Amino acid sequence: MTLPSHAPVAGVLLAAGRSARMGRPKQLLPVAGVPLVRRAAQALADAGHDTLLCVIPPGEVGDGIRTALRGLPFAFVVNPDPARGLASSFRVAVAALPAGVAGVNFALGDMPLLGAAQHAALISAFRETGAPVVLAQYGDPDAGPEAGPVRAPPHLFRADLLAAVRDAPDADHGPRHLIREHAAQALTLTFPAGLLLDVDTPEALAQAQALLREQAP
Repeated sequence: MTLPSHAPVAGVLLAAGRSARMGRPKQLLPVAGVPLVRRAAQALADAGHDTLLCVIPPGEVGDGIRTALRGLPFAFVVNPDPARGLASSFRVAVAALPAGVAGVNFALGDMPLLGAAQHAALISAFRETGAPVVLAQYGDPDAGPEAGPVRAPPHLFRADLLAAVRDAPDADHGPRHLIREHAAQALTLTFPAGLLLDVDTPEALAQAQALLREQAP
C-alpha cells in the first residue's frame, strides 16, 4: 500500500534514559562541542518529519534537555518513571502524539553519528510502501556472513500499530513483539556499520568524540 507523498510522519526522540552505564546523565555531555542529545535531535529536525516530540526525564536533566534543544521545533513530554525501562518512554510518546499521523519514527538520543539522511530514508521508504514497520540495520556489504548486519534504531511504525506500542509491558527495549509479528511485511534499510555507535559508556563517548572530530571540516 502506497501512502500519499505528504502522509504525516512524526519523529520521536527517546531521551529519558537513566545513563546507568555512563555513571552520570549522558544526554547533556558535550560531543565535539555539542550536547549529545542535541546531535540526535538535530538529525531528526533536519530529516523532514511533520512533527517532533522529545521524551525527557523529570527534574534537572529534563530541564537541561529542554534548554539544549532550544531553537529546534520539538514538543516535550516527561516520562515520570524512566526506571521502568525504554518501553515506558515509547508508551509516554504514543500518548502524547497529535492525532492524524500516518507513522512514527522512534530514535534514540545517544546515537550521535546517525544523520538526517538516514531518517529521511526511512520516511521515504514508509511513504512509498506503507509498510507496517520500517527498520534500520547496520553493516558493510563486504564484511561477510560471519559479521552480519546489526538491527538497531531508528524504527518507524505505522499508526495502526501504535495502540500495541502503548499497551506493551515494561521492558528495557522497544516493541520487539511488533517487529516479530510483522516481520514478513517489514521493510529493512541497511546503513553503514560506522554509524552504529550508541554512547552508553565513557569509552563510547571518547570514540564518538574522536570520530566526529575526524569528520569536522
